[in-house]
Amino acid sequence: MAFALADRWVWDFWLAREQGRYHLFFLEAPKSIGDPDARHWNVSIGHAVSPDLADWTSLGTCFRPAPGPAWDDGTTWTGSVIRHGGKWWMFYTGTSKGESLRKQRIGLATSDDLHDWRRFEKNPILDLDPRHYEEYDPTAWHDRSLRDPWVAPDPEGKGFRMWFTARARGGAADGRGTIGTARSADLVTWVAEPPLTPPGDFGECEVPQYFAVDGRHYLLFSTSAQRTSAVRRAALEKSNEPAETGTHYFMAESPHGPWRLGPAPFLAGDALGSLYAGRVAVDAKGRLVFLGFIGERPGRGFVGAISDPIPVAVGADGRLRLQVKAGASP
Repeated sequence: MAFALADRWVWDFWLAREQGRYHLFFLEAPKSIGDPDARHWNVSIGHAVSPDLADWTSLGTCFRPAPGPAWDDGTTWTGSVIRHGGKWWMFYTGTSKGESLRKQRIGLATSDDLHDWRRFEKNPILDLDPRHYEEYDPTAWHDRSLRDPWVAPDPEGKGFRMWFTARARGGAADGRGTIGTARSADLVTWVAEPPLTPPGDFGECEVPQYFAVDGRHYLLFSTSAQRTSAVRRAALEKSNEPAETGTHYFMAESPHGPWRLGPAPFLAGDALGSLYAGRVAVDAKGRLVFLGFIGERPGRGFVGAISDPIPVAVGADGRLRLQVKAGASP
């Protein structure tokens, strides 16, 4: 059974593991608002636990926008959680009502129990660095992209690394989507670095996740057919391939890159975006699995749930594939 709530839509999510239990953090919005597209502006963060990534118990809402005027009083969006120094650290995206929710920044909250979170007093911990990334320009894009922080120990042991959704400063406006990066020695002070992935193909590369398998390095991301650049659309048309909505990946032989787009088709893609904002995890049996949020489905409209884990195969060439049973809907 997919993870779903009777009264709330759920979508982007991230995971943590403690003492044999998985913790799921997810964006949620009440179905009572009527329009699923309005969920982004009526968001809080929910929390659930599971022994196996499939049988989930909801623990309710654990984090929400700040109650008063603040940099994050508008929304609290996608993030990640890690453990360090005897406590849990959650990095999340915030926007403010005073800026019409257009400018994204990244903040920090900490917890002892993975449910009760305390905002860091010096938030936000990362703002946009205009030397490397596109500042808000309504003639080029609808928002200032600095969101979806994925934080982990640096792959080379040099403190910590953050990967985030961003836009490059130059090139065609519909192809500036990239995955940005920043470094920190202490999880508090962050320094942004130049974009990692080459722009040109997409207007945005959302919800990144870094992981390594068998010496290869991957950056998972999600995007839509509508956010596919004209240049990429033309290339796809020449090879009779459709523009997709869903989850895909960049890959490299080193965490420094160079990063290249994984081969078509998407890891989990289709015309509607049935599995978006996917994450790769290791299940209780040590197997690599994929989970995605279930968006649009034919005949059902917007579902707003999170899939059961789907096994992931890694080819000799490094290509990732979902091992979906014949006749099954991922």
